[in-house]
Amino acid sequence: MTPWWQHITPGEWLIAGLILLILEVFAPGAFLLWFGVAAVILAAAVWVLPWLPWQLQIVAFAALSIGLLLYFRQWRRTHQVEIGDQPLLNKRVLQHVGRIYVLAEPIANGRGKIKVGDALWTVEGPELSVGARVKVVATREQVLVVEGVDREA
Repeated sequence: MTPWWQHITPGEWLIAGLILLILEVFAPGAFLLWFGVAAVILAAAVWVLPWLPWQLQIVAFAALSIGLLLYFRQWRRTHQVEIGDQPLLNKRVLQHVGRIYVLAEPIANGRGKIKVGDALWTVEGPELSVGARVKVVATREQVLVVEGVDREA
């Protein structure tokens, strides 16, 4: 008796693809989607070319899955899509760029803190004392880069 993977039918590829596409609904990100699409494409290929050996089917599935995933990631980097009227809604650190705040802790050795609402944010910038007004000019991960608005004498 031969193992099941040595005679995969187009129907089995299609079922596997549909299961992966359904699982994508419950998984974060677009990861299983590309494996599901690859399985559906392979189901069509095996239906058209039923003589494809199982080894080639497995290699084709792996290559298609990885290829589609890498293509999507590359495409996503070059096509940033802003959705809705608040594109920074889930990017809290970027919401502060251009705003002016007062230092809650002095900037010493390049680091200090500002108070935003009820939270303290780490800032990087020139040496300034407590109470100095600073403008957020950039971000570096979860750190706000600031410059002094009005320097104290």
